[in-house]
Amino acid sequence: MGFYQRHLFFCVNQREQGKDCCSALGAQAVRDYAKKRLKELGLSGEGKARANMAGCLGRCEHGPVLVVYPEQIWYTYLDKEDIDEIIEQHIQQGKVVERLKIK
Repeated sequence: MGFYQRHLFFCVNQREQGKDCCSALGAQAVRDYAKKRLKELGLSGEGKARANMAGCLGRCEHGPVLVVYPEQIWYTYLDKEDIDEIIEQHIQQGKVVERLKIK
């Protein structure tokens, strides 16, 4: 196993005005929330999970997006409640959140 069991990469890319991007949809605030929740729940740190910022992940049409590694599961989300569900179901229980999964 690597240093972290799972990485959550949140696209926080900001594009030129008028172009679709995760940043314009509040991705930075949601990533910050995810990082805080992982820490509060004791799920962050060595051997656990980490919420990282990423530049453009190339899936702008689904934005905002995040991808969980090593499973390579792509998610879209609307709010903090969606992130709570991803943390509870995927990070804690290892179950993919099908309703938020991008195919």
